[in-house]
Amino acid sequence: MDNKPTVESVQALITRGPFHQWLGLQVQRVADGEIDIKATWRPEWVVNPDGGYTHGGILATLIDLTADWALVSTTGRGVPTIDMRVDYHRPAMKGDLVCKGKVVKGGKLFSSCEAQIYNAEGQLLASGRGVYAMPAPKTA
Repeated sequence: MDNKPTVESVQALITRGPFHQWLGLQVQRVADGEIDIKATWRPEWVVNPDGGYTHGGILATLIDLTADWALVSTTGRGVPTIDMRVDYHRPAMKGDLVCKGKVVKGGKLFSSCEAQIYNAEGQLLASGRGVYAMPAPKTA
């Protein structure tokens, strides 16, 4: 990427997608190979009204997109997921989530990234790692 991404430029890219808009994503920090994103809690995330906890699919989604967007300083955009794993550590209850991602190993064809999801109290809710396809180099 020619220009260093800013919080504002990455926010504009991420919120182009209606699903990302629905998730209420707010880019908090962008650094070389790292990103922090806040996800605004929605009642539609609740899987069990009696328990009040967020569906694991929402957490998996946030792990995937946060790890993916950690590559933005290299790619300038999101890239396809090849493989991903998620570990759930505790239930995500009502409240906004803090998502932190970083590149573990950048490559020409594939990159490995990880992400963690925290609640407002700083408790780890979920973590995961993914492998992402890198874009083909631009030809002249």
